[in-house]
Amino acid sequence: MSIKINKYDNLNGHDLCEIILENKHGVRISLLNYGATLEKFEIPTKHGHENILMSLKKPEDYSKERNFIGATVGRVAGRIKDARWENGNQTVHFIANNHQHTLHSGGKLGLDNQVWDFELKNRNDKVEVSFYFLDPDLANHFPGNVKIKVTYSLDNDNALKYEIEAVSDQLTLFNPTNHTYFRLDGPDSSIEDLNLELDADYYLPVDDQTLPAEAGMAKVKGTVFDFRKSRRIGDALKSDEHQVKVRNGFDHPFILNGNKIAATLTSNKNKRKLEISTNAQALVVFTANGFPKTDVLSHLHAHDGIALEAQAAPTNDPKLQMASLVPGEKFHRIVKWKISY
Repeated sequence: MSIKINKYDNLNGHDLCEIILENKHGVRISLLNYGATLEKFEIPTKHGHENILMSLKKPEDYSKERNFIGATVGRVAGRIKDARWENGNQTVHFIANNHQHTLHSGGKLGLDNQVWDFELKNRNDKVEVSFYFLDPDLANHFPGNVKIKVTYSLDNDNALKYEIEAVSDQLTLFNPTNHTYFRLDGPDSSIEDLNLELDADYYLPVDDQTLPAEAGMAKVKGTVFDFRKSRRIGDALKSDEHQVKVRNGFDHPFILNGNKIAATLTSNKNKRKLEISTNAQALVVFTANGFPKTDVLSHLHAHDGIALEAQAAPTNDPKLQMASLVPGEKFHRIVKWKISY
């Protein structure tokens, strides 16, 4: 087990660092203290290490423009309808940046593009990095000073564990996620030939602005959203279902049944399997439906990766109780990605 640090740049007086974890099997994880980001997840092959994430070309690219790739996103990931929260007799207005709604907390600065402090721990059975950030009161109009800790730990079972812990000094909203995209067949591959299985009997239909449809959650049975048995993703992407066609793929919350394995992603081509477990209520399945052709994203194409975002399911209810965090309450989200190859 080993940990290495590469200081690659400086931003506003803060060192930008790449931290590399490696276990005894040669599985290698690269992390950035910019956005508490998962940059690479590399596995050994007969041709050398291969990255099974959709990543940017180099660490420096992550801070050149906002992209959310691999980052810790929050305070609230996803959309807040009409950019407002009905908190008792008070209405809190957030920054609208997606039509009239708030996306990924709205402002120019979020958890994804801040520089985090970090500490390293090398134990007998795992190596880990903990990132720390204090999100101040009224950041992006969210009340409360929120202390946040994100920990990545790699063990010798080839499992990477991701944990978010947080505590606020005021009633606030907190529903973050990790925005990593997987592409199990390595660089220059798409996700279309991968198979996906989800432990979910229900999903949330979404409208054309990717807000939950007014009808509420629906059964997956008999729909293109039924991944209870492993299915080729490319076949699902070709569906004539309006919700899929209008956004060139999936961007949908699936309500988890609560079993040990929430999702399984497999590559039949390379005999690779990724198992995902979490204590979150839902997984938002996002199939990377398109990218702007900017300098740092120019090498990426639609369906180059799939994000399986563990979080509380979004709602149109302006009270947003699913995301409420009361003062002194400890928030603790766990996600584990286990790779077999």
